[in-house]
Amino acid sequence: MQLRRADVLRGARDLLDAEGLDGLTMRKLGAVLNVQAGALYWHFPGKQALLGAIADDLLAGVAEPPPAGPWDQRLVTLAHKLRQALLGVRDGARLVAETFVTEPNTALAGRIGMRILMDAGLPAEQAAWTMFAVGHYVLGHTIEEQATRPGSGRDAELAAQAAGDADLRELAAAISADPGRRFEFGLGLVLDGIRVRVGPRTPADS
Repeated sequence: MQLRRADVLRGARDLLDAEGLDGLTMRKLGAVLNVQAGALYWHFPGKQALLGAIADDLLAGVAEPPPAGPWDQRLVTLAHKLRQALLGVRDGARLVAETFVTEPNTALAGRIGMRILMDAGLPAEQAAWTMFAVGHYVLGHTIEEQATRPGSGRDAELAAQAAGDADLRELAAAISADPGRRFEFGLGLVLDGIRVRVGPRTPADS
């Protein structure tokens, strides 16, 4: 059976889930797909192109505009969709953060966020910068969330370091808290800052 691009992407995602970003190599992927690594280059010129395609595939659902409503609720929905997409595969946040992607889904997700902010009243340049800030927050939070997931060893390591330090124990407890709650809290702080830039909402905006 002829190897298709979709087969390569599916196999790469499976390998990523099994071994993480550091374990994803073209040689291992070829073995998983039962082909020579060279056969993969018909579809992707190199590993970086493959990673970019996986990242864009991961963000496919984020490229759908959020439902109509106030700008801040729409931006919150977009941020949550991005986090859930990144959590969809092991090391998903690291993958997207380490891949400069200009593929269709990734670019469209960014444009959707910019349009939400421009409709709220921000100039195009500030809307773009704001989306970078929101995206960086979501990526950073999710990278840490995936790195400290149960069984990763990071949680146990931090707990051991904190054993004799009250401040570190407080920090360890905060990090161990439900990541969804921590994400909501941090996102709320980001949104508070954006609201200052946008200005007060008028009745027509509600």
